[in-house]
Amino acid sequence: MQVKLKFLGGAKTVTGSRYLLEIDHLKILVDCGLFQGMKEYRLRNWDVFPIDPAQIKMVILTHAHIDHTGYLPKLVKEGFEGPVYCTFPTMELTKILLLDSAKLQEEEAAYAQKKGYSRHEKPQPLYTKEDAEKVFPLMKPIYMEQEEKIDDRISFTYFNAGHILGAAILKIKVKGENQEKKIVFSGDLGRYHDPIFNPPARVPFADILLMESTYGNRKQPNPKPEEELGRAIRETFRNGGVAVIPAFAVGRTQMILYYLHLLQQKGKIPDIPIYVDSPMAIDVTKMYKDFPTYHRLCSVIEEEGCNPFLHKNLHYYQSQESSMSLNNLRGDAIIISASGMATGGRILHHLYHRLPNEQDSIIFVGFQAEGTRGRRILDGEETARMYGIDVPVKAKVFYIEGLSAHADQDELIEWAEGFTSRPKKVFLVHGEKEASEGLASRLQEELDWHPIIPEYMESFELFEGI
Repeated sequence: MQVKLKFLGGAKTVTGSRYLLEIDHLKILVDCGLFQGMKEYRLRNWDVFPIDPAQIKMVILTHAHIDHTGYLPKLVKEGFEGPVYCTFPTMELTKILLLDSAKLQEEEAAYAQKKGYSRHEKPQPLYTKEDAEKVFPLMKPIYMEQEEKIDDRISFTYFNAGHILGAAILKIKVKGENQEKKIVFSGDLGRYHDPIFNPPARVPFADILLMESTYGNRKQPNPKPEEELGRAIRETFRNGGVAVIPAFAVGRTQMILYYLHLLQQKGKIPDIPIYVDSPMAIDVTKMYKDFPTYHRLCSVIEEEGCNPFLHKNLHYYQSQESSMSLNNLRGDAIIISASGMATGGRILHHLYHRLPNEQDSIIFVGFQAEGTRGRRILDGEETARMYGIDVPVKAKVFYIEGLSAHADQDELIEWAEGFTSRPKKVFLVHGEKEASEGLASRLQEELDWHPIIPEYMESFELFEGI
C-alpha cells in the first residue's frame, strides 16, 4: 500500500487549506478552502484544479471557515460527486457560509462589470448560489469521537478542536497488510482558556501530523483581553464616537458579544446599544442553542438576563435598509459587522463612513492576514481603498490581542506535548512563512521534532509497502 500527500493549499499561507491524501488509488481531499488575501493567492481559485475533481472519492472537512470549505461549489461544479464528511454543526455552518460566499462572488462580478474594471467583457463569479446549493446534498454529518469506516482498510474519527462551533481534529487510520498507520490533521486549534469552547482534545499518537501554525511565532500575552476591549470602548465613548468592530460571523462575533455583555453587566463599559449588522452572524448565533453540547454556554444561555446573545442592548439588523440607517449614528454605539479582515461584506460601508471621523474608532479583534484591507489599515496606511475611492483613515485604530480563536505559540506547543511519542513526520501548515518557522524552531528545541514546512503543490510519499 502506497500513501502520498500533496499540498494544494494552506502551505506558507493561512488560506486555501486543501490537502490531497492518496492511498493507493483512493483520493481523499482534506478541507477544500478558498484562497483569500493577496491577489496572487486569490488568483489560485481560478486555476485549473491540479487533478480531475471527479477522481476525488470524498472530501473530509475539519471545520466550516471559508478558507477550509469555500472551494467546494467550484469542486462540485467541475465534477466532484462524492460525500463531504463533517460534524453536524460544520454542516449547518458551511451551508450558511457557502451561500454568503456565492452572494459575494456574484455581487463582485456584477460590480466589476458595472464599473468596468475587469479585463473580461462580462466578468463571471467563481460560483453562484445555485452552485453552492449543489454541495448540500453531498454533506454527510458525523458525530465527534465516532469512528467512520471508509472501507476495510481506512477509517477516520473526529475529536474536539475548539476554535469554532463543530471544529474538529481529524485522525485517519490506514491498515496495511502488516501495519496500521495514523495520520492526524490538527485543523485549526482553539484556545486553552476560551470562554465559549472546550480546549482542543489531546491526541496521544500520530505517525504523520499536519499541524496548523497561524500563531506559530506569536504569544498572546493578554490573559484578559476583555479588559483591553473595554478600554477601547470607553475611550470611544468619551470621544463621543461610534466603535466599529470588524468580526467574522462565525465564532468571533459570538465571542465579542459574550465579552461586551459581560463588560456591560459588570459596569465596565457604558450601557449603550450594540448592533450586529450581519445576517450571517445572526443565523450563526442561533445555532448555539441548537448545538448545546458543542460549547460551554448552555447554562448561561438558559439563565434569564445572562444570555449574551439576547438582551435589551443588543439589536440584530438583517435588512440592507436597517444596515444603512446605522450611518446616521453620531455616537454612543457599537457596530459589529463582517468580514473580520474587512475584505468584503457590510463592514465596508461602515468603514467607508467611519474611517474619516476622528471621534470614531475601528477595533480589530483578530488576526489580519497579509494583503487584506484590515492588515493595511492596522499597518498604518493613511488611506483605505473602497468602492474605487481612497478613504482617509482618521478614526482611532485599536488591535485587541488575545481574542483570536487560534491557539498561540505556547498553546500549540502545549498541544504538541500531548503526543506520547514523536510523530515520524510533522508538517506545519496554515501559517505565514515566519509563523511556521517560529513554531518549527520551538518544536525542534523543546520536543526534538523536525518539522517540514511544505511548499504550495509540494508532494510527499508518506508510506510505501505497509
